[in-house]
Amino acid sequence: MTRIKVCGITTLDDALLCAREGVDLLGLNFYPPSPRSIAPEAARVLTGALRAELGAACPLLLGVFVNEDPGAIIQIIDFVGLDGAQLSGDESAESLAALQGRAVKAIRPRSAAEAAEHAARYLPHAPADDRLPAVLVDAYHKALYGGTGEQASLEVARSVQALTPRMMLAGGLAPDNVGERVRLIQPWGVDVASGVENGQPGIKDHGLVRALVAAVRAVAADPARQ
Repeated sequence: MTRIKVCGITTLDDALLCAREGVDLLGLNFYPPSPRSIAPEAARVLTGALRAELGAACPLLLGVFVNEDPGAIIQIIDFVGLDGAQLSGDESAESLAALQGRAVKAIRPRSAAEAAEHAARYLPHAPADDRLPAVLVDAYHKALYGGTGEQASLEVARSVQALTPRMMLAGGLAPDNVGERVRLIQPWGVDVASGVENGQPGIKDHGLVRALVAAVRAVAADPARQ
């Protein structure tokens, strides 16, 4: 079954809706320039309330960081009560290794060759926990660290998919295109942020969340899926 991650969660209401619709992972953004960022103190309140409400049914919770010191990331993981981290900047393999399997690297390769190079660099330090992706593939942008609304190229996504069974796909996914991308690429998981928003970053449109989950699950239920 294709896992679903909704990123840029800022409210308990949105988190609960995602969880009850069957979303597997939630992302909380700790990169202050992002319009979807959340302060650690607010995130701690949110995750505490979410776990109190859902117990063992709570989705996995990942913190999204950009070029942050590994020591600071560990402090936030422990303070907020996260299950792990996602490194979405220009972090080195050494920084990923310092997190000792608690983080997944997001990559934005420009070509299949660059994708193979990035995979060789980061996959040796991927989480051993098979509930988490080994690597996340996002669309390349020369200035932005994800959240661009652009799609990763099919060639790049397939090249990474061939190197790891736990590739999570991001980049421009929304209810109207996610089904086709899942059919073509068959990723371990998909990651969406702006694609389930209606013009207000960090606030999810509940109808779009439901539609996205339904589109992904429809592919899994399709006997004609290749």
